[in-house]
Amino acid sequence: MVKNPKYDPKEAAENRKAELKDITEKLEQGVKDVFESDNYKKLLDTMAKFPRYSINNNILIMLQKPDASLVQSYTGWKKMGRFVKKGEKGIRILAPAPYKIEKEQDKLDGNGKAILDKDGEAVKEKIEINLTAFKPCSTFDISQTEGEPIPTIGISELSGSVDGYETLFEALKQVSPVPVGFEDIKSGAKGYFHLEDNRIAINKGMSQVQNVKTLIHEMTHAMLDNKDAQAALDQKSTKNEKEATAESVAYTVCKHYGIDTSDYSFGYVATWSKGKELPELKACLNKIRDTASKIITSVDEKVEELTAGKAVQTQANEKDAATKEPAAEEIVADRPGYIKLTEPYRLEPDSSDKPIKLHKSSVVGKIKKLKDDITKASDNATNKNVKTEEFCH
Repeated sequence: MVKNPKYDPKEAAENRKAELKDITEKLEQGVKDVFESDNYKKLLDTMAKFPRYSINNNILIMLQKPDASLVQSYTGWKKMGRFVKKGEKGIRILAPAPYKIEKEQDKLDGNGKAILDKDGEAVKEKIEINLTAFKPCSTFDISQTEGEPIPTIGISELSGSVDGYETLFEALKQVSPVPVGFEDIKSGAKGYFHLEDNRIAINKGMSQVQNVKTLIHEMTHAMLDNKDAQAALDQKSTKNEKEATAESVAYTVCKHYGIDTSDYSFGYVATWSKGKELPELKACLNKIRDTASKIITSVDEKVEELTAGKAVQTQANEKDAATKEPAAEEIVADRPGYIKLTEPYRLEPDSSDKPIKLHKSSVVGKIKKLKDDITKASDNATNKNVKTEEFCH
């Protein structure tokens, strides 16, 4: 392989270091700026589209290409049969770069004590430690590429019909950390998470869309504000912070599934975030991102499971319907004067003009025996001009 004579490893390393510093500064400023109402909503919109991306990369995508909808690396698009258009500028994000280092330490026995040599000195050993750094890399939005069409993700269609809402709501109920029920809430609240009973209540009589929004909101409280979660915190969350987090998660998850979010407002976040230090602000954003991502991932898996179950049941029902013989009592003769078969293999002439139902036992037995009975009955019914018909089991 011919080396590029213009490539200087030292210079390249310095350039990466400078770019990483620039990205870090943009991120810090981005976190501060994002708590303005309009920017905050834009970040949640981005998180809804990229729930598996870190909060850092969500902010970087929002800052560089807020209208991005599906991003991949150059190689990733190539594997999908798409190619980056000439002249397109990549969205710079941070990618993990794992590496290993060797470290010398005391060798320990099974009890965790240092092993000594014959001179009483601690025996040393070298171990490998896995670490992760981050490096800048380029990613491209689908609008910057051309080539093979990308299949649409079926789950995004959930919001398009009542059946979709029902599937989504059922999935949410099943992945909820606590039981969910409906009740008449006299206070006018849409729902609540009961801390002592560890359950979620949804107000009766609301629209299906509102049920979904409310359930996600209360699920967030159940996940983050239960007794164990709050006890583990060094500093308890304020009521305003809890509500802002729950509402932000609900907005992000609903946006991900295409559910109308026009009634959400975040005008209060600027006041709520005022005076907070950067680490605290970033921790809030990480909490929102992590919770929304966890719900989306769990719901996606549950919806797939529920949908697959319905498909299997539908196929089974269709197979049963195709192979099942019609029940004898459901077979109706459509002409007057037909013979009615009764228990067992006995036929009686019938002179009524009404359609006749066949008894279930009429289709059970040997064909020969049935033919003999029909012949005998026909001889006895000649004056009534009775017709006979064969039935096969």
